[in-house]
Amino acid sequence: MLVRLLYTSRAVDASPAAIEAILASARQHNPDGGITGILCYGSGVFLQAIEGGRMQVNELYGQIQRDPRHKDVMLLEYEEILERRFGGWTMGQVNLSQINANILMKYSERPELDPYAVSGKVSLALLEELAATAAICGRA
Repeated sequence: MLVRLLYTSRAVDASPAAIEAILASARQHNPDGGITGILCYGSGVFLQAIEGGRMQVNELYGQIQRDPRHKDVMLLEYEEILERRFGGWTMGQVNLSQINANILMKYSERPELDPYAVSGKVSLALLEELAATAAICGRA
């Protein structure tokens, strides 16, 4: 059974090297577990959708909750799905430098990434639009 989990967290270390290490780890380990997804990062905040088998996604989310590189981990949405929306990436990364501020304003009160201030459905809609309109790094 496929599921999609959407969560947000804050980076403990917001350096480019630390963010790249998180992405590299995901891209290395996710294919073995059949995990796909997309990560959006900006202003110290992660917004990530992960898709795959229920057990594998649950285990990965547990690892993220215990990962000292993340703090304030919050589950935004969890659902059974018929098909993957982000199946083309082992872990795609939204390039925030390519984002028009109007896209962020469409989904929130201010033109910044703040998944803590909106619902999980709004956050997922934002990720889907960003995947469709922004440059995505790290295709499988």
